[in-house]
Amino acid sequence: MIASPMKWIAAASLALSAATAFAQQSTRPEIGPAPSFELPATTTIEMDNGLRATFIDFGLAPKVNISVSVMAGNVFDGDATYLADVVAAMMEEGAGGESPETIARAFASMGGDMNIGVGMHAANFSANVLSEFGPEAINRIATVIRQPDFPESEFDRILQNEIRNMTVARSQPGPVATEAYVGLLYGEDHPYGQGIPDEGQMEGYTLEQVRQFYADYFGAARTHIYIAGRFDHDEMEAAVRDAFGDWEAGNAVDIPEATPRTGPIVRLINRPDAPQATIRLGVPVAPIGTADAYSLTVMNALLGGSFTSRLTRNLRETNGWTYSPGSGITNRVGSSYWTFNADIITEHTVEAFTEIFSEIQNLQLNTPPADEADGMRTWIGGIFILQNASTGGLIAQLANQNLHGLPDDYLANYVDRISDVSNADISSVAAEYLQPDRMVLVVVGDLGSIEDGLRAFPQLADAEFISESD
Repeated sequence: MIASPMKWIAAASLALSAATAFAQQSTRPEIGPAPSFELPATTTIEMDNGLRATFIDFGLAPKVNISVSVMAGNVFDGDATYLADVVAAMMEEGAGGESPETIARAFASMGGDMNIGVGMHAANFSANVLSEFGPEAINRIATVIRQPDFPESEFDRILQNEIRNMTVARSQPGPVATEAYVGLLYGEDHPYGQGIPDEGQMEGYTLEQVRQFYADYFGAARTHIYIAGRFDHDEMEAAVRDAFGDWEAGNAVDIPEATPRTGPIVRLINRPDAPQATIRLGVPVAPIGTADAYSLTVMNALLGGSFTSRLTRNLRETNGWTYSPGSGITNRVGSSYWTFNADIITEHTVEAFTEIFSEIQNLQLNTPPADEADGMRTWIGGIFILQNASTGGLIAQLANQNLHGLPDDYLANYVDRISDVSNADISSVAAEYLQPDRMVLVVVGDLGSIEDGLRAFPQLADAEFISESD
């Protein structure tokens, strides 16, 4: 028997009333102690050709997660923006004379699959299979990495797929804003400042470029293998040595130094009649692993980096001007930057900046109350532990530690270092780093509605404006 819609509505109303009454009578629970974290035992070997492998004993399930990280990401694209993505896509088209279908079936028979992804610094090849098939999975991944077929018959299709992806990205305000933002921070001549390939640029890419990129940036000394889960250590190490031991070292890793630019500088990009303005507001901050970086992490969570942060409550909950505002710290090799991003209703864009700068100033001038700061420190610690509760999460954390050359005890001490951040430290780093005269701002929106208000904004009075209307 199906209840009538009115019955469902009445039942829902009753449940909502009961929940509201309960919420009004209940009190907020006390914040518990900061969680503790213990890094699982890890062992790292380095082979004669420079390849490193880290083994992580973790979990109870009979599974093993294998991740091969090769320093062949977008930072090495050079003038051919996103060439690394084309190379990785071509590596999915067969290896060692086997078709992609055959390779996929082989991993499926091991209880898993293989995935290839490209990041700023590395190309990553990963598989999560039943433990008994770990050595076989290592051998299969090695074939994909060391013997890609790069079939000429598939190149045009792969290239056109990548071009379509870039075309879609260029049609959306978020990627356009991010491209302009990192371009201001690092300059378009540095890989960290590169954005979406120019229209028509990728049409000229060739299969020879793909093969040359592979020859230049794939090699044992640029590779780190992470193996996490339940496995026989001796068998897996033997498999790694057998599959990769005779691989040539390749070229040394050379990432150009980068010092992000400070403001004040504002770039305005016109999107006529856009219902929202997409903003990127940020500033260079202390690099990961430094003393200030821990304080900045807590400051970010409190200000805009969590669902209960001040900027989220203000702009989303109180004013209803944006749905998903947020802030975060992006780490590059040797540098980091803090960014606040949001899509704000066009007619409230200038008002929103008043609130954004007000919240920043309030945090700079007033030490946050203990319960708010305690909650953020505990939340960060809990999130960190959850991130390390899976083999994939552990691998990502260790890879990040190695990329930035952090000490071996960085992960083991992370929660304690966050707990040591004082309430005064939070305000102190906000005051030191989040200064309007150091900020970089990009706004993509209907300039006819918002530009005059932004130019008149007090905190931007001394900023250099770059606008399509100039």
